Amino acid sequence: MTPTPPTGALAGLRVVDLSRVLAGPLCTQMLADHGAIVTKIEPPIGDETRTYGPPFVDGSAAYYYALNRNKQALGLDLTQPAAREVVFRLLEDADVLVENFLVGTMEGWGLGFEEVLKERFPRLIYCRISGFGADGPLGGLPGYDAVLQAHCGLVSVNGHPDTGPTRVGIALVDMTTGHNAVIGILLALAERQRSGKGQFIEVTLHDSALSLQIPHAANYFASGNAPRLMGSGHPNIVPYDKYAATGGDIFLGIVNDGQFRKFCVALGRDDLAADPRFTTNAGRVQHREIVRAEIEKALAGRDADELCRTLMAAGVPAGPVNTVPQVLAHPHTAARGMLVEIGAYKGLGVPVRLSRTPGAARTAPPRFGEHVDEVMAGAGYSREEVADLEARGAVLRSPRKRG
Repeated sequence: MTPTPPTGALAGLRVVDLSRVLAGPLCTQMLADHGAIVTKIEPPIGDETRTYGPPFVDGSAAYYYALNRNKQALGLDLTQPAAREVVFRLLEDADVLVENFLVGTMEGWGLGFEEVLKERFPRLIYCRISGFGADGPLGGLPGYDAVLQAHCGLVSVNGHPDTGPTRVGIALVDMTTGHNAVIGILLALAERQRSGKGQFIEVTLHDSALSLQIPHAANYFASGNAPRLMGSGHPNIVPYDKYAATGGDIFLGIVNDGQFRKFCVALGRDDLAADPRFTTNAGRVQHREIVRAEIEKALAGRDADELCRTLMAAGVPAGPVNTVPQVLAHPHTAARGMLVEIGAYKGLGVPVRLSRTPGAARTAPPRFGEHVDEVMAGAGYSREEVADLEARGAVLRSPRKRG
C-alpha cells in the first residue's frame, strides 16, 4: 500500500538514498521525519545494519530499525546498467541524492556528479559521505566510527587514567557526520532557492570527528599541552564531574560561580563558597583535587535521587547517572514525545520540534524491497518491465544470500 503523503517542513522533497550503515541512513531518516519522500536503495545483500545483531526484529537487526523509518525500500544491483538506469529515472524527480560508497565507486558506475549528474540534473543536490574525503594523504580510504574516533584523538581524551583511552560508547562520529550531512543539504536547498542550481556536498567522518575536539584543540593551540585523561571530569570547568552518592552516582554540571555558591548553600557548606581558593572557576580548576575531596565529603550518605531533586530546585544542574532502561522509562521521556510505536515498531522520537510543521514517525522501517511496485511505477516502469528487471536480477524484492 502506498504510504500517505507525508507532511512536515520538507514535504514534497524527494531523496534518493544510496547510503548504508549509520551516517547516511541517519541523515535521510531525519529528512524523512520532516516530510521528505525518501527512497532507500539497498545493494543485493541488503544494508549491512540488517545483520548487526542480535537482537533481531522480523529478520533484521534492531540496529537497522533505529535508522530507516519513514522510507520506501527498493533493492538494486548497481553493477548492472539496467539498475543504474532505474537510478537515472528516479533522479528525474529527485531533489537530493545521498551516498556513502568508497570514493570513486559512483564514477565507476557512470553516476559521478561532475562527470554526469551535474549536467543531466542541474538542480540535484548530491551529498557524498566518506571516511577521509577524496583528497589528502588519506583520501579515498575507508573509515568507520571507531577508527575515526581513534585517528582524530577522541579516544585519547575519553577514559580514566586507571583504565586508559576508551572508545566513546556511542557512534558519535557517525551520528555527527549524519547531522552535518543534514545541515549541508539544508544549506544547499536554501541556496538553490536563489540560484536554481544544485551542488555537490562532501561530508567526512574525519572532518566531523575533528570538529568535536572542543575545547581540547583550542586548549592545545593556546597552551601547547596535550589533553590528558580525566575520567568524567572537564579540563576547563570545576565541578563538572561524576560523584558517588547513596543509591547511585550523580553528575554535577556546575558551570559558573553563582551555581557553585548555590550548590554550597544547598549542601550547608557555605564555607566552601567563602574560601578564596574556590570563589572563581579558575581557582577551582587550579585546586580541582581539593574541591573534589570536599564535595565527596559533603555528598557522603546522601540519597542520589533526593539530592538531585534538591539541587535542581535550587538552580544547580545535577542529574542521576541513569541506565538506558531507566531513562527510557522516565516520565519526562514520554512527556517529550521521545518514544514512538508504530505497530510492532518501537523507536525514539523526533528531537527537533517545529510548531507549525512538526516532524513525525509515520511508517516503520521497511522490509528489503518492500516498495518495489510503488517506486518502479512512480518512475514510469510497467509491470512487464519490472518483471523483466527482476528476472535479470537488476531489481530485487528479497536479498541475496551473503557468501
